[in-house]
Amino acid sequence: MNKLEGHIVRSKAGRDKGNLFVVLRTEENYAYIANGILRKVDRPKKKKLMHLQCSGHVAQQIVAKLESAEEITDCLVRKALAEYSEN
Repeated sequence: MNKLEGHIVRSKAGRDKGNLFVVLRTEENYAYIANGILRKVDRPKKKKLMHLQCSGHVAQQIVAKLESAEEITDCLVRKALAEYSEN
């Protein structure tokens, strides 16, 4: 597992600029991100890492699911983003 997976990030560029996402996986210079609303877990957005700003917050429930290869749901992603937004 990559060290960026499970992090909450903010988009710095594109039509989704300013929106929060959770990193589901990474490949080279790209991250696959989802927010559970417009970008579902089954169709994550492929975005360059340079267009993402890391919040420094990690969604521990999502990291645990990624490590155990369990299914991640859109509901879980929305919950993680809501908890981060409240802080």
